[in-house]
Amino acid sequence: MRMKTPSLKGFTLVELLLYVAISGAMLLVVSLFLSTLLQSRVKNQTIAEVEQQGLQVMQMVTQAIRNADAISSPALGTSAATLSINTLVAANNPTVLDLSGGVIRIKEGAGSVVSLTNSRVAASALTFRNLSRSGTPGTLRIQFTLTYVNPSGRNEFSFTKTFIGTATLRQP
Repeated sequence: MRMKTPSLKGFTLVELLLYVAISGAMLLVVSLFLSTLLQSRVKNQTIAEVEQQGLQVMQMVTQAIRNADAISSPALGTSAATLSINTLVAANNPTVLDLSGGVIRIKEGAGSVVSLTNSRVAASALTFRNLSRSGTPGTLRIQFTLTYVNPSGRNEFSFTKTFIGTATLRQP
């Protein structure tokens, strides 16, 4: 009579190592994918913040210029970091737009200074160029740069954009 050998159930060491290696590789790929996905989301939020504030500032500045009666500064054909305009409402004269401490600001008449940008972005290189010609209502080119404030130095929080626009005073 032949003796039956008991069948051993379980995994061999090679099978176990192979399983651990495949599982580890899959976890690594999934974690890298999720990390990249989160970085992309943060980068998109950073870009959206800069672009949203830039468009808002440009809209407010061009609206102020369009509602102006006259350009006090800068003079014809020159550029300046500060814009001074007169409006039809005497109480708002002069309306001054400038850059101070990385913030674009507006001041209407004797009113208080209002910040047009928030603390998440830093503004720089604000320039107003008077493109007007004699006998025309007046045209200004506005240019400024916004940079997302990035105290951590992480790449996904780095974004800078320059905004350029023009506005013409309305005909009286």
